[in-house]
Amino acid sequence: MLVVGGGINGCGIARDLAGRGFSVILAERDDLAAHTSSCSTKLIHGGLRYLEHREFLLVRKSLLERELLLRSAPHLMGAMRFVMPFHEGVGRPAWMIRLGLFLYDHLARREWLPGSCGVKLAGTELGEPLQPRFTRGFEYSDGWVDDARLVVACALDAQERGAQVLTRTEVIEARRDTGLWQVRLRGPECEQTLRTRLLVNAAGPWAERFLRGAVQQQPRHQLRLVRGSHIVVPRRFRHDHAYLFQNEDGRIIFAIPYREQFTLIGTTDAEVVEPGDAHISEAECAYLCAQASRYFREPVRADEIRWTYGGVRPLIDDAHVGSAQTASRDYLLELDEAEAPLMTVWGGKLTTFRKLAEQAADRITQLLGSKAPAWTGAATLPGGDLSCWIATTGRPDHDFERFVSALQSRYAAQPLPLLRRLARAYGSRVDRVLDEPGIEVAPGLLEGELRHLVQSEWARTAEDILWRRSKLGLVLDESQQRAVGDWLSSH
Repeated sequence: MLVVGGGINGCGIARDLAGRGFSVILAERDDLAAHTSSCSTKLIHGGLRYLEHREFLLVRKSLLERELLLRSAPHLMGAMRFVMPFHEGVGRPAWMIRLGLFLYDHLARREWLPGSCGVKLAGTELGEPLQPRFTRGFEYSDGWVDDARLVVACALDAQERGAQVLTRTEVIEARRDTGLWQVRLRGPECEQTLRTRLLVNAAGPWAERFLRGAVQQQPRHQLRLVRGSHIVVPRRFRHDHAYLFQNEDGRIIFAIPYREQFTLIGTTDAEVVEPGDAHISEAECAYLCAQASRYFREPVRADEIRWTYGGVRPLIDDAHVGSAQTASRDYLLELDEAEAPLMTVWGGKLTTFRKLAEQAADRITQLLGSKAPAWTGAATLPGGDLSCWIATTGRPDHDFERFVSALQSRYAAQPLPLLRRLARAYGSRVDRVLDEPGIEVAPGLLEGELRHLVQSEWARTAEDILWRRSKLGLVLDESQQRAVGDWLSSH
């Protein structure tokens, strides 16, 4: 079967199907996670604000996935405490926040993430970056994630279970022919034709366009395309908590510690027409700066923004929903059970990708008469099993720190910041980079890592490496980034 789309849902579905013994090809027109899946707010969360839109089932589904995902890849994801500053007359009333947090704590079982509580801000480390009027607030648990590397991990797992992953390969035509799909693919070097029993459309924001174009089929659903934009500025606080700020318009934004030196602020909800319209606007930059400045003592200025990015979210279009803010983030799996079946994925969010993939694979398995069981709920992703380095305890956050200590002992010649970054990127497979490190091509970027990214992780360009696989583009200057491109050209 052929899965179209190398974002989180496509890679998750390919992984699940390959693990059940199916023959799978995944085709992605660009790089893995080149669009929406690398442009999220980098959170594994239940979606606290969805409660006020009565999306209780979506929140419960997300909360059930939260700890499961954190265990599956403790190097790519981690627990995080979120602080919601409160001041009377600003945002939701206290009783509503307490009720929402109570539901958030109890809609799904928590095994080790701490629950919510009230918190004093005045005179504390948490309150120090904020304006003096915010003297108290609320605190709750969720998680962070390296979204682009999570997609790559799913693709690696799919490949290691037998799937073929084709990047820079576009599906230009798919036609039903005598009970099979006849599909034309255009890759970097040539076109090819293949015949496949089942087609999965996981093209994200392009799902509707893929049906109209390559498949020549009228979609039964429509997408509402909403751009979520983010800015990254120099670090605004030194602690490891994140903030949730309530805006005057009823929306919320996050301010999240990011890559040690930075703070990530987002997101917006701007409706767009084109799925590729992911570039942040000046108005969105101004909005995020203004809203964050309502809370921070030190205003956030546009001239200090180090990086911006935006992702177009494919939301299911519901004529009864007015604003993009209130549109559902849930997903729909549409299965056309014709002689050559077609499944289309509508919508979805990062936190629920594993469950979406499992449900998609369950339906496909049932349709094809297979008895292959679901398996990803108890599985780790590549690099996520730290037991070959340490005796694990079942607490992913504690285990990761002990893993870093083990790395320090084995690779004492390497600086700790480098070891920590590589541990986050590759987990238990970090020795594949460090055992033959080679020269330093750019500060903090070893030749051994570049070789690994090209040979094993489908990286082809400096952008793939600097802005998706590593995010080192944030700290390397133009000449250092050119050195990466030069290395790729010469190799």
